[in-house]
Amino acid sequence: MRTRAFIGAVLSCAILAAGVLGPSSAILGLVESAANDPLLFGLLVVGLYLVRPLLALPTTPLAVVVGYGYGVTLGVPIALLGVVTTVLPVFVVARWIAGRDDPSCSTSFDGLLGTTLERTGTAVTRYYDTAGPIRGVVASRLAPIPSDISTCAAAVSGVRVRHLLVGTAIGELPWTVAAVIVGSSAATVTAGGVGELGLTLTVACIVAAAALLAGPAYRAVQTRTQTRSRGRSTDS
Repeated sequence: MRTRAFIGAVLSCAILAAGVLGPSSAILGLVESAANDPLLFGLLVVGLYLVRPLLALPTTPLAVVVGYGYGVTLGVPIALLGVVTTVLPVFVVARWIAGRDDPSCSTSFDGLLGTTLERTGTAVTRYYDTAGPIRGVVASRLAPIPSDISTCAAAVSGVRVRHLLVGTAIGELPWTVAAVIVGSSAATVTAGGVGELGLTLTVACIVAAAALLAGPAYRAVQTRTQTRSRGRSTDS
């Protein structure tokens, strides 16, 4: 497992470096030049989604690109399919690194790193145990956090693939629709995401995520309170 963790650390550093150093301006130039050729633009979109996990490309700007070339009617299903498809390799790799594919493996770290990773893993697992797999994935997708972080959290928590895909499709839908609409109405494609809609959409998605988690959180608090009350009664 230490070997897996080392590989994971190297991959994370490489992906982060690629995301920071990636030639976004060159990509946007290719998109604009290919927009008039449906076949070339389609191949470019497929290529961007294929390399998205490797370059740590955010999903929302890619949806803007799709909207720029295909409009709303075709753009929404294409962009949503792209998001759902590209979370799979990230999920599989994170699951492998965490040892979820081999129950006999267990990651062990010493010192502060080990304590931090253990607490983080426990908190994430508790979150999915409380919210449920699909609800948990939906809420994490609605929240304004990077898509790949949400995917990795689901992977190390033992969320099943079907739950990941369904939750991703539902949770990413508002972000995808907004980005495609912005892209379809743009005269020039940019990497600016959803632009002026960003703040309103972020607030709305945070409220929706909080509403989804309110019920499970309340029940979890009630259960914990009742357990403590029973424990005190037994002690007395």
